[in-house]
Amino acid sequence: MTMDVHVRDLRYFVTVAEELHFTRAAERLYVSQPALSKQIRALERQLGVELFAREPHGVALTGAGTALLPHARRVLAAWAEGAGAVEAARTAQRNTLVVGMSTSPGRGGLLPAIRSRFTAAHPETVVRLRQVNWEDPSAGLADGDADVAFVWLPLPDQDRYAWTVIAEEPLQVALPETHPLAARAEIDFADLLDEPFLALPESTGPLRDYWLALDARDGRPARIGAEIASTEETYEALVAGLGICLVATGNVPLLTLGGVITRPVHGVSPSRYVLAWRREDGRRPLVRAYAEACRGVVGAG
Repeated sequence: MTMDVHVRDLRYFVTVAEELHFTRAAERLYVSQPALSKQIRALERQLGVELFAREPHGVALTGAGTALLPHARRVLAAWAEGAGAVEAARTAQRNTLVVGMSTSPGRGGLLPAIRSRFTAAHPETVVRLRQVNWEDPSAGLADGDADVAFVWLPLPDQDRYAWTVIAEEPLQVALPETHPLAARAEIDFADLLDEPFLALPESTGPLRDYWLALDARDGRPARIGAEIASTEETYEALVAGLGICLVATGNVPLLTLGGVITRPVHGVSPSRYVLAWRREDGRRPLVRAYAEACRGVVGAG
């Protein structure tokens, strides 16, 4: 006996069992009476038993039909519960915006200001933050785990993304406070060429190259003192004297926690911090709305 029974067939069976009349059951199911009778016959053939005894003025459940009825009802109830769970998940997905980041935007309360502006326009939407380490420079965009993300340019496969600029900031160099160059008020990048640098993971591609300032080295390779994948690792490596690193001005407070100082550095291009999204998602209402909230906050700042 095959047991690959359609939920629809069980629904038809239960309705006929409740009405004990094919015509009334067909009216409840919004199908024709011949189509319903045909489907019940097909179910009986599939199960190898008669479920109903056909009588002149209606039908009666057979022993097999009586045995099946409570189980069919439980299957239908479980399916309805499962379908409801799927719909709830779909609704939650539609009403959830995942915001990726590897470093908090900071910068004078930028993130809560964007959230406030966005949720004022979309109070039904849940904004969920997803923190990732620096091994993924897209902060979740590349693998679809984030809908929008606060990231640094340049990105690997940059043509995949669109963005709005949050901040364009000059760079400083972070040094252990015991470093010989710490006594200077400002530093030329040419004086840093022989210093060991802290580097992002190789998976970050062009972003690693940017923070090593390869374009300002005239072809000279960078000395790598250590690889770092988070703000905490960067701070610990600086304090340990493993190397120095470039840092955007807005992120200076994240590293100057004691034992580390920063100085303006000349001869390197400024950093660009952006809110980015996948180009194919640019028409999604929540993505557009979050980008607009971001532009509104940045423009008002």
